[in-house]
Amino acid sequence: MTMTTTALRACPSCKSSQIRPWTEYSPEPWNVVQCLGCDLTYLNNPVDYEALQEDFAWEKTYEAKKASSKGSTPLSPYARKIRNRLKMYRNKTNSFRRWFNDGHVLDIGCGDGGRITSPMTPYGIELSTALHKLADERMRAAGGYCVHGAGAEAIWEFDERQFDGIVMFSYLEHEVDVLRVLEGAHRALKETGRVFIRVPNFGTINRRVVGPKWCGFRYPDHVNYFTLDTLRKTAARAGFSLELVNKITLPVDDNVSVLLRKTAPSEVEAQS
Repeated sequence: MTMTTTALRACPSCKSSQIRPWTEYSPEPWNVVQCLGCDLTYLNNPVDYEALQEDFAWEKTYEAKKASSKGSTPLSPYARKIRNRLKMYRNKTNSFRRWFNDGHVLDIGCGDGGRITSPMTPYGIELSTALHKLADERMRAAGGYCVHGAGAEAIWEFDERQFDGIVMFSYLEHEVDVLRVLEGAHRALKETGRVFIRVPNFGTINRRVVGPKWCGFRYPDHVNYFTLDTLRKTAARAGFSLELVNKITLPVDDNVSVLLRKTAPSEVEAQS
């Protein structure tokens, strides 16, 4: 298998090149680093998009990671029990319908396209060649369609203020050009719209206990490792304010889930 890595990149959030290495999280040949400017942890030498389309497609790396490590601690079952007790994520469709008003919804990194269902109108972006074909067929039958390509590039093919909702479910950790896709989402979102993001939670206690075997580490397709704080800062740079969804379970949850909305001019002035 031929693998091409991109050039060493600056921080995908603040663009700083001042870093410190996470040697314990950097198995050869991967270099995981922490930005000294904004604290974001990220993969410094990701592979190119072509490799992510085929050799490191999500459906392949997910199964490999699942087979090699559970990635949890004794605390993880407690987080799942709390989520179940509170009925969190039990029916994502109902949450999406409530947040997005049964409107036009774009799912970036949509997989096979089954996440957004009627009465919402589904649109998608998918990098994996095999999954894109499945998603496009499914979405066209429901009134939408799926674009094949990288999210940071494909997001700009849609119209301004086209969507009532945008979903990035287990996607943003894969995207090299984080700010560009968030800026594109800001452009494509209606003023009343919302963006739902779910990413691995680098701040979880589980990661500190498990260390390199934590389930959030997937090389090389996970290229960003967010905490709530670094995700909030990154969203703000793209013009969004952030609301935490999984407030109760966050400390022991392997994922962080948030809603973004466009920042009002008055809020921008207050933050400046």
